[in-house]
Amino acid sequence: MKKASRTVSLVLTLAMIMSVCACMKHTSGNGPEYIDEPSKPEAIATSEITLPTETEETPPTETTPDPVPDADQDADVQYMTIGTGNMVINLWTYTVDVPKLIMKFGESNPTFMEKYTVECTIISNGGDAYQNKLDAALAAGGSDAPDIYVAEEAFVYKYTQGDMSKYAASYSELGLDVQKEIANSEIASYVVDIGTNPDGDVVGLAYQAGGGAMIYRASIAKEVFGTDDPAKIESIIGGGSGNWAKFLEAAEQLRAKGYVAVSGSDDIWQVCQKCGQPWIVNSQLYIDPAREGYLDVAKTLKDDGLSNDHYSWTEDWFNDMKGAGDKEVFAFFGPAWFLNYTMSMQCGDNVKGTMGDWRVCLPPVGFYWGGTWVMANKNTDMTEGVATLIHWLTLDCTETGGQYMWAYGLLSSGYTCDGVASGKVMMMGKGAAKTEICGDQDVYAVFRRCNDLASGKGASPYDAAINRYFHDAADQYANGELSRDDALERFKTNLTDNLTF
Repeated sequence: MKKASRTVSLVLTLAMIMSVCACMKHTSGNGPEYIDEPSKPEAIATSEITLPTETEETPPTETTPDPVPDADQDADVQYMTIGTGNMVINLWTYTVDVPKLIMKFGESNPTFMEKYTVECTIISNGGDAYQNKLDAALAAGGSDAPDIYVAEEAFVYKYTQGDMSKYAASYSELGLDVQKEIANSEIASYVVDIGTNPDGDVVGLAYQAGGGAMIYRASIAKEVFGTDDPAKIESIIGGGSGNWAKFLEAAEQLRAKGYVAVSGSDDIWQVCQKCGQPWIVNSQLYIDPAREGYLDVAKTLKDDGLSNDHYSWTEDWFNDMKGAGDKEVFAFFGPAWFLNYTMSMQCGDNVKGTMGDWRVCLPPVGFYWGGTWVMANKNTDMTEGVATLIHWLTLDCTETGGQYMWAYGLLSSGYTCDGVASGKVMMMGKGAAKTEICGDQDVYAVFRRCNDLASGKGASPYDAAINRYFHDAADQYANGELSRDDALERFKTNLTDNLTF
């Protein structure tokens, strides 16, 4: 049996870094307290959270944090201790969101927190620090190894399907009736696909989901198309059609009125990189037509002047969100976190910016962007406690479950509504998921459908590197530096020269 090893006495104050910056660097969306290096200083928003200490008003079963690490310890590693029990569950994470969720769990489950202590190790993932330390800890095993660990969409495949998947326990091994629970909670299929190992066992599920929508300007839609109704705009741009034909037709109409469809081709690439079949099939490179088609869409956007030709995560891109770019932009593409934690921070107010003028509908092609998957170490000796926490985080679809807390911003101040994996939870709010940026629209009614439209079957552990080379080749083609055939050959050459499968 593990014994609690850290003193539960001092207040740990954590600086919050909004997920905007984290998402820039790692193409993931995780709530407002993602512990990572910012990519764009102008997108940082910090605030102080002081967690409670033990007092007469604070029962010993409530969360009490660990001391800040000593100066000679790794500055990128922080610790929190939750609970007072003598049975220890080690949790490793790159974001304080998960510990705060478990704190919320402890508020309504004091008996659990009297039995267990959850020792949280929070590691910044700058320079892959989190992954490197996690890999070493899993390989070393022993009492200091994590019992529960999380991974974001950008690198989760390594832990569910790649080399490190051998350390992950299946949810069935934890005693969970996982297939029944998935069906009951209406978990998005792409979340299940990504969390399923090569043997067909579910080893990870997400509490946060990132099914992506098309986010468009209502005022521009009304001027150009005569309506801003999401259902009608969805039809006009070919929402859910699986191709870009109607969207490009709409882009021509927008250009005729002095607008551009998107800020730049990067916005379309965010969709195209997540569709189709995997890059590697039977150990061979496979270029899915859905991905290859991005070459032509990017070229059309460039040659026909249908975008401002701006790159993602730049000042120009953010200016386009507030309607201050070269030409006003009709649409962006992203999940709920992108809407709430990126666009809402960049779009300005409703007088000098575009706040309140955005709506969401299905995109032409389904995609996802971000999410946080939760896994258990197959060698844990805390199976019962681990299963309880993982179930609450990923499968509990009640109003006291973790996903409900996340979906409706109930953790603490600084949190807002965010998409979750459970379709049932997404619809439980009955219109409560309204955000200032989208006026009175019930965005969850759309994002729930976006979760269903996304597919995780094209994902693989090799995506990050291969996507980069393909995107670079597509840029060269769109900019007229290479022919289409030469761009594809450059892409293949880069893979041959730099990657081994």
